[in-house]
Amino acid sequence: MKVARIARRIGALLLVVWLVHLLTFALIRLVPGDAAELVAGERATQEQVDAIRTGLGLNDPLLVQYGESLGGLLTGDFGESLFSGQPVSDMLQRAAPATLSIALVALVLAVLFGVSGGVLAGLRPGGWLDRAVSTVAALGIAMPSFWVGMVLVTFFALVNPWFPATAYEPLSEGAGPWLRHILLPAVALSLAVGAEVVRHTRGGVVDVLERPYIRTARARGASGGWLVRKHVLRNAAIPVVTVIGLQTGRLLGGTVVVEAVFGISGLGSLAIDAVLQRDYPVIQGYVILSALVVVLANLLVDLAYGRINPKVRTA
Repeated sequence: MKVARIARRIGALLLVVWLVHLLTFALIRLVPGDAAELVAGERATQEQVDAIRTGLGLNDPLLVQYGESLGGLLTGDFGESLFSGQPVSDMLQRAAPATLSIALVALVLAVLFGVSGGVLAGLRPGGWLDRAVSTVAALGIAMPSFWVGMVLVTFFALVNPWFPATAYEPLSEGAGPWLRHILLPAVALSLAVGAEVVRHTRGGVVDVLERPYIRTARARGASGGWLVRKHVLRNAAIPVVTVIGLQTGRLLGGTVVVEAVFGISGLGSLAIDAVLQRDYPVIQGYVILSALVVVLANLLVDLAYGRINPKVRTA
């Protein structure tokens, strides 16, 4: 049954990826402007523009273009950039490590801050610690990530040169330089996500503490860390895991702004350039890659449900 359930979920997620591919293909062709004119330049003649449009296959019927695009999706070939002529897969492969590194470290920081802060606030609702954590969470949601990034750069890279202000160092050059280059953008990106996790963790803990089985556990002698680990956290984890999964797309979208602030050449800057240039293959490749990351995160969330709550696994 477990294998069948996973197979059904994978099938549903593949359907989502196909729908994203279809919508992306349709929407980017509704954007005003002609990619062939941008490639040809301002001084190009109409004959040159027509020749470029034919060479790029933009004159082919939409069904033919979509068939070629769908075939490339199935084989992992997203075509070539209309401007650089480079394979889109290679461009995504070069840009992805920086973006995924920032998003992954930001997710870890958000979970650590969100879960620990939410538990501390929820154990004593209405206390000073609850008010302090809730205030920090509200500020985290209210402050834009680009503003937080500029503040971090000012104080921790310019005034106090403890961290680099720009650029990205790959992990192959060493874990220390890699972490120093992505820590500030990851902190800027994690603040709003961690604040959301704080709110849901606190609400889940407060709700669980009011349940009858918690009073029963306390009557049997459970208290302190044992009560929190074995009874409170396990039962409050479902909504928290759901929020963490939903925030994956927000993290990927937030890297677009954060990378611009810190001068990092990742998927965000690649997507911005592609949109400005109407580079259809690059735009579609970026959207598909983002969709794959999000649906994979949702699959992991679904599998985590069964580990956390046996009733969900049985259902």
